[in-house]
Amino acid sequence: MSRVWVLNLVLAGAIVLAVALAVTLGETRFSATDYAEALSRPASGPGEVLWLVRAPRAIAALFVGAALGLAGAVMQGLLRNPLAEPGVLGVSAASALAAATAIVLGLAAVPGAVEVSALFGAAAAGGLLIALAARVRTPEALILFGVALSSFAGALTALIFNLSPSPIASAEVMNWLLGSVENRSWIDVAWVAPAVLIAALLARSASPGLRMLTLGEEAARASGLSMGRMRVLALAAAALAAGAAVAVAGVIGFVGLAAPHLVRAAVRGDPGRLLPPSALAGSLMLVIADLAARMLPTDQELKLGVFTALVGAPLFALIAWRAAREWRL
Repeated sequence: MSRVWVLNLVLAGAIVLAVALAVTLGETRFSATDYAEALSRPASGPGEVLWLVRAPRAIAALFVGAALGLAGAVMQGLLRNPLAEPGVLGVSAASALAAATAIVLGLAAVPGAVEVSALFGAAAAGGLLIALAARVRTPEALILFGVALSSFAGALTALIFNLSPSPIASAEVMNWLLGSVENRSWIDVAWVAPAVLIAALLARSASPGLRMLTLGEEAARASGLSMGRMRVLALAAAALAAGAAVAVAGVIGFVGLAAPHLVRAAVRGDPGRLLPPSALAGSLMLVIADLAARMLPTDQELKLGVFTALVGAPLFALIAWRAAREWRL
């Protein structure tokens, strides 16, 4: 059994344990009798807390984390840049802009309207990136365009927030931008799960091309690889995954950047084999982060996006510092 399979099994086991803890632990403490009642009678009070509040929240965090980890790994492989992620290329910002617009226009009362808007925004950004990728040869140009797109979409989102006539809508937009899986239901899981699975299939189709890109674009093209098709598949996978994550949980940073780095050593830099463990690592990170955020003894629950940035950024800085020391040596 290869080390990648071992890593995947370890991560999957850790995810099962983390989800079990997320379902059983919470602000409301249950006795052994309460847990037995929840298992035997799901319609009881403890059963509704476990299966209609905690369980969908944990599973939503699982799929959102997988989407972010997968999107980050695809972007890093496509651009051959360890700092690439959907947030850098503007996919997350465009998705958030579309969701914020829907909220301010009063569409939040329509079931699924905000989620569809977020997916549409991600698809629009992905389409722009695909069109540009067909015209440019260097990944640096695509990154610069993505940074510009992210900044422009972020500015428009701030403008919408600033000009919103309703304080309620402004508060909803702010909650969306901070990121959270609080109060998510099985309907939200039904939104994100198929999108993540389709994105995973697209990423798998692009993985041979991502592997060939490690030899350089000229070598990849000489091998007969269709660069245009591979770019379309990779960008479509990243846009769909990132859009689904934003649609369900709002803007959550750092996970797409950090998850591939945590498992990269095990795959020896192979971007094709990096995809599954990155998705699993993203799931594990977000389930644990959400559990920690709601278990902290604070008067108001800390938003998930804030928590991942506060905890993750220093950790990632430590990883980068260690990597820099190794490069000097």
